[in-house]
Amino acid sequence: MARGEIADIPKDQLTGPLRRGEVKKHVAAIHISGKLSLLQRKLSNVLLLNAYDTLTTATRHQIDARTLCMMIGYNSNDIETLKAALRGLAETVAEWDMLDAEGQQEWGVSAMLSYARLRGGVCEYAYSPALAEKLNDPKVFALINLNIQRRFNSGHALALYENCYRFVRTGSTGWWSIDLFRRLMGVADSPYYDEFKHLNAKIIKPAVAEVNKTSNIIVTPDLRKMGRTVTEIRFLIQVNPQLSILDLDDGEGLRNTDTYARLRGLGASDRLARQWIAEYGQGHVQEKLDYVAGQSDVRNAVGYLTRILAEGAPASEFRSETPAKPLTGRARRLEIIRDLAAARTPTQRDADKRLFVARLDGAARDDFERHGWMSALNAEAIAAFWRDLAPEAFEAD
Repeated sequence: MARGEIADIPKDQLTGPLRRGEVKKHVAAIHISGKLSLLQRKLSNVLLLNAYDTLTTATRHQIDARTLCMMIGYNSNDIETLKAALRGLAETVAEWDMLDAEGQQEWGVSAMLSYARLRGGVCEYAYSPALAEKLNDPKVFALINLNIQRRFNSGHALALYENCYRFVRTGSTGWWSIDLFRRLMGVADSPYYDEFKHLNAKIIKPAVAEVNKTSNIIVTPDLRKMGRTVTEIRFLIQVNPQLSILDLDDGEGLRNTDTYARLRGLGASDRLARQWIAEYGQGHVQEKLDYVAGQSDVRNAVGYLTRILAEGAPASEFRSETPAKPLTGRARRLEIIRDLAAARTPTQRDADKRLFVARLDGAARDDFERHGWMSALNAEAIAAFWRDLAPEAFEAD
C-alpha cells in the first residue's frame, strides 16, 4: 500500500477498483504525508497483498520476514533495513477526504501501519480499523500487480503509477493542484520543487517516461495555467497494449467461470483462485481439479492442488505419499526441491518464483515458465537457489 499515496493500493478482493460508473464519483483522494522511499512503497504493497483476504476480519497479519525481503528485492539478511522501512511506514500518515455512501463528506487520518514487529523470523503487523476499511473498498483502491511493481527503479515513478493506475477505468486522474501533486510525489518539503520547471524536469518527465516504458498503462500530463503559472495537473491514462498482459484480471470475468466456482468450493480464497486461473489458464486448472476430485484419500484438497500447480508437473507425479524406493543423486535433489516448494505458503511460493525468474532470460526463462522447479534446463541454478534458501535440507545431498 505504500505509494505516493496509500490510495492506490488494493481493493476489492484484489480486483481492480474503478470499474463501475459510480466509481467516478466515489474515488477517494487518499494521500500520505512525508516521503516514502522506493523500498517503502514496495514494502507497503507487499504487506497489503499479503493481508488482503483477511483485511477486515483479522486484527493482525503475519508474513515470513525472509520471504518479505525477497519479494521486495533486497538482502534477506539485512534486518536493519527492514526495521527502518517498517518504522517509516508506522511513522507515515495516511489522510483521506471523500464522500461516504450517504454522500456525506468524510475526512480521516491514520498511520499507514498501526504497529509492526519482528519476532522469530516472522513479521507481524496491523492496520487501524478505519484504514483497513478504506483499503478494502474497491471504489477507493486499485490493487497493484507486484510483477509490475518490481520493474520500477524510481520511487517517484512508482508513486506516479500508483496514483494514476486507480483511474485507469476513467481515463484521467482529474485535476490535482500542484501543491497536492508535490505531496503525492513526496517532494512537498523541498523548496527546489516550488518552481514548476524544476518539478517538471526532475520529477514529472522522468517519472512519466518510466511509467510508460515499464508498466501496463501510458500516462500523458496535461497542465492548467493561470496566466503563465501552472496551477493544476492531471494525467490522461490509457492501457499500454504492449505490457497490458502483465496486469491482473479485475475479477469480473474470472468470478463468473466454472473454474473459479470449483476452486472456491474447494476452499481456495478469492485471490488465490483468480491468481491460479490467470497464471495457469482455465484448462490446466480444470484438469488438475478433475484429478484431485478423483482421489479419495486427499485430506487437504487446496494444499494438494497448490503442490501440483506450483511445480508445473503432471499431477500423477505427486500422488505417491512415499517413494517406491530410495532416491539418489539428481532424483533425490528434485524430490527435496519439490518438497521445499510444496511446504511454502502461496505468498512465499509466489515470491520464490518471481525472485528466481528475474535472473533468467531467453530459453532458460521459457523453460522455467513451462516446467517450474522441475525445469531441466535450469537444474543447477534451481538447486543453487534452494540451497541458499534452505541449506539444511541439502546437508545429506
